[in-house]
Amino acid sequence: MAHAMDLIGDRWALAIVRELMLGPRRFGDLRADLPGLSANVLTQRLTELEADTIVARRKLPPPANVQVYELTEWGYEAEPIIQELGRWAARSPGHDASLPISGVSILLSLRTMIQRDRIGDFRIVVGFRWGSEDYLGRVDADGIHIARGPVEEGDIVFAGAPNAFAGFIYGGVPVEQLGGALTVAGDMALGLRFADLFDLPPKFYLNGPPVT
Repeated sequence: MAHAMDLIGDRWALAIVRELMLGPRRFGDLRADLPGLSANVLTQRLTELEADTIVARRKLPPPANVQVYELTEWGYEAEPIIQELGRWAARSPGHDASLPISGVSILLSLRTMIQRDRIGDFRIVVGFRWGSEDYLGRVDADGIHIARGPVEEGDIVFAGAPNAFAGFIYGGVPVEQLGGALTVAGDMALGLRFADLFDLPPKFYLNGPPVT
């Protein structure tokens, strides 16, 4: 455990690993989705993670021809750590679910918080479009599998702000009350059934929940 903290315990290190969990990303994309992280600190953390063989960098072939950062095979093995930390921290009475969340974070939360006993024979392909990044989620008996892919293949497609999507999935906020921050293409009945697969864990209160 102590060695693990040496590897990923520095501020921002685990958040960077999280942001790479769904595939390679450019430096600017990482910076945009980690508000509060300076370019200098991001460079330093990426250099350290690369030296520890958790992250690798490579250049995409033409026409992209840009440098990206990606997790190594061993780096991807950190996902259960991220999932369990997230599940544990969500039980904190001080957890504020309204804080900004990145597109990768909300999708990883779906892989973490899905209630498998509710899936039954429900099968669906869901598209997610956050800005210029497209992802596909496929629900089966084992949970939800998410990877980059064309949203056009989705039975239903969510597009817009990850925070608005979080409000819909975890807060039960109707899409029409999100002020256009989230749009849905497809059968909304499917979207509601999909949302019903996810719950945040209950808060932990030492002496019971506060009286309101």
